[in-house]
Amino acid sequence: MSSGGGFVFVNVALISIWLLLTVLNIVLSIWAYRDSLRRGKSQEYALIVLFGMLFFPIIGLIIYLFIRKD
Repeated sequence: MSSGGGFVFVNVALISIWLLLTVLNIVLSIWAYRDSLRRGKSQEYALIVLFGMLFFPIIGLIIYLFIRKD
């Protein structure tokens, strides 16, 4: 009988991927918040960007990149 070591590896891999994506989400959210402040937007606008990026990371990033106007 096997000791179930394969399941442990899969669990560790999934947790590692989840942690990486979570950290990436937080870093991108903070970047978008700071970027909107640097571009002269209001504090309220920057907070909306921050929360939008935190709760809807992929869609939020796409929308922010379209509306930020270089």
